[in-house]
Amino acid sequence: MAISDDDLTHLRRCVDLAGEALAAGDEPFGSVLVDAGGRPVFADRNRVGGGDETRHPELAIALWAVENLDPDDRARSTVYTSGEHCPMCAAAHAWVGLGRIVYAVSSAQLTDWLQEWCVPASPVAPLPIETVAPGLPVEGPVEMFAEEMAALHRRAHA
Repeated sequence: MAISDDDLTHLRRCVDLAGEALAAGDEPFGSVLVDAGGRPVFADRNRVGGGDETRHPELAIALWAVENLDPDDRARSTVYTSGEHCPMCAAAHAWVGLGRIVYAVSSAQLTDWLQEWCVPASPVAPLPIETVAPGLPVEGPVEMFAEEMAALHRRAHA
């Protein structure tokens, strides 16, 4: 499936949320859950600044979705995110039965940037979503957001 103008609009919101996260002292990640009709129903940003490294927006979406959407609605939804899901979030996404994922930048891109800036490696392997949750419809990266996301992550690790 090709990236549509609607996909780009939702990814733009994710990148904006990533900027909000950085401004609040968190790592720059943001995500939006969109229902089958194309309406955003939940959005969040990273909230790891308080010390809980599991407070990812993709996990928040999975938890919200299981409490607020029936299984069919979850399966027909799309999760947009500024960065590819980590293994924890990819697993949560699959376990609760969410649908398509569209991300702006990949874990591989982020890993390369962090290595270039001599940032210590994450304690979790940067596995592709498809490795953790095979069969999920996944699209990304969307290169038009790479420079902006790199700049946000560079500021986060300066």
